[in-house]
Amino acid sequence: MNRKELIDALSTKVGGTKADADRNIAALIDIITATLKKGDNVALVGFGSFEVRKRAARTGRNPQTGAVLKIKAAKVPAFKAGATLKAAVNGAKK
Repeated sequence: MNRKELIDALSTKVGGTKADADRNIAALIDIITATLKKGDNVALVGFGSFEVRKRAARTGRNPQTGAVLKIKAAKVPAFKAGATLKAAVNGAKK
């Protein structure tokens, strides 16, 4: 499902306009992004949680030349699915 399909599904589910659904999705993405940027987590009970994880600096290799590269440390966003979401995906009821 892409963003357009998500907007269509949301507008159908709640009975609103597609423009309202688009604004709501954009606002949700902005809120989650801003929260993660501050270093905080977003937890949606039953659905899952978004968090920032630290990836340590490491060495890698250029696949074309085989040259050793230094890869800098980075912060990466991560999502951990909640028990209710996992159960729904596996066909079980929680």
